[in-house]
Amino acid sequence: DVLDPERLIQCPYNKHHRIRACRFPYHLVKCRKSYPEVAKELATCPFNARHLVPQADLSDHIMKCNDKGFIEQDIVNQSSGFQREQMNAVSTWQAPPCDEDWETESLEQSDSPFIW
Repeated sequence: DVLDPERLIQCPYNKHHRIRACRFPYHLVKCRKSYPEVAKELATCPFNARHLVPQADLSDHIMKCNDKGFIEQDIVNQSSGFQREQMNAVSTWQAPPCDEDWETESLEQSDSPFIW
C-alpha cells in the first residue's frame, strides 16, 4: 500500500539503505549531507520532494509523475472555488433612505450670518 507508513523505500543516495516511509524525508536530508557527490547528480521533482531522479531523467519523470495529478486537481479546485466565490460575491446591500434635503437646509441657513 502506497499510504502505509511502515513500507520500505529504497534510498536514492545509497541503494543499500531501505527506510520506512514515515522516516524517509528525514533520511533524505541526512543522506544528502553524507553523499554530496550523488546529491549533485540528482534532481528533485517539483511535485513531490521525495522523488529524487537523475537530472537527465527529470523532464521524463515530470511528465509521468503520479503526484502531478494531485497538484493539477488542487489548482482546478482552487480556481473553480474562486469563480464560485466571485459569482456569490454580488452585493445585496441597499442604501438606507435619506431624510436630508441639503437644498432646503441651505435656503434656511442663508438668512443667518456665518459666525465663527
